[in-house]
Amino acid sequence: MNFNKCSRCGCFFMTDSSVCPNCEPKDQYEMGQLKNFLEENANQINLDNLSASTGITVKNLNRFLAQEQFSDFSNQIQGNSQNIGIQL
Repeated sequence: MNFNKCSRCGCFFMTDSSVCPNCEPKDQYEMGQLKNFLEENANQINLDNLSASTGITVKNLNRFLAQEQFSDFSNQIQGNSQNIGIQL
């Protein structure tokens, strides 16, 4: 276990995760929202639409999209120059 700073709220905590135990349920909920949105709206992909439609902050979207479970989506974005604003 490591002493980490939560990437979501900034609190310090002891665990191997990137978010604190208080933020982990929020992350899981938002990742579920993101997955559902991407499955239903594959053609409306840009950071502003994702944030406005899901209510997930840009900071958290960038963090989620860098995860392996969204690699297919990330590869699609990197190949499409019209989808600017997403930092992977």
